[in-house]
Formats: sequence, C-alpha cells, structure tokens
Amino acid sequence: MFFKPKQEALTVTSDAFAEGGKIPIKHTGRAEDISPRLELSAISEKAKSIAVIMDDLDVPGLGILTHWVIWNLPVQNFIPENIPNGEVVPSLGNAVQGIGYGKHRYRGPNPPSGSHRYQFNVYVLGKRLDLSGNSGKKELLKGMEGHILQHGSITGRFE
Repeated sequence: MFFKPKQEALTVTSDAFAEGGKIPIKHTGRAEDISPRLELSAISEKAKSIAVIMDDLDVPGLGILTHWVIWNLPVQNFIPENIPNGEVVPSLGNAVQGIGYGKHRYRGPNPPSGSHRYQFNVYVLGKRLDLSGNSGKKELLKGMEGHILQHGSITGRFE
C-alpha cells in the first residue's frame, strides 16, 4: 500500500485581496502587472524552499491556464510584491521563474471578457529543486513530488 505523509497546514493570505476578493488593477495585465505580496503562516521548520504556481481557473475552452511558476524562493513568512522579471531572481536567493503564459515572469490577470478566478498555490518544500528555467507547471509539479511539506492557496477574481 502506498503511504503519503500528512502535510502540515499552511495559510496563505494577501494584503492586496481577501480570499475570493477582487485582485487590484495594479496586479493585472491592464496596469502595472506586478505580483502581489503573499503572507505565509506556520511554515515548517523542515522547509528548504518555496514554490508558487498561479493559474487562471476559468479559461473558456481550456479550463486552466498557468500564468506564473516560480521555485527555490527562500524560506520566509512572505513572498514579496513585485518580483522582478527574468528566469533567475538574484534578490530572492536565485529563485527561478519558469515558463508561465510563455514568459519568465509574473503575468497577471487580463481576461478578454467575463469574470475569472486566479489561484495562487504555494508549496513549502523539503529541498531546493534542480530544474531548468525553461520548465513549466508540469515539470515543476513532477519535481516537487515527494518533497512537499505544506500546501496552501488563495484565490482572487478579476472581471
């Protein structure tokens, strides 16, 4: 029988928007397009790095579209606002931004029409990942297998 260890709880909040709340325009592709600050609570003492995947959950015809993937973030109780563009982020311990929505950067909400939900999934990992910067969500999820200590998320909406 396969045994999967129980993950500890991780709470993710943001000072930019509440769970289910509206994502401010400055965090969207219609304005500054900067990543929001995410607050993390009760991070495991075993943590070695943090990863984030941001998905648009409501893309007509596709279902889910990944806007942002970043991993090897330093272990701290927040992910800062306005993470710089680029494959490697030296100011964050050489965190790596893979390919999300075709770019090495945060790509905020910018739906052509309708209301969309955007989910920020945060993973606390027991190791740093050795993945190519050209990796996307699929490769990141595979690389995290067996190393996720905690998972939490926050979902915002944009119309």
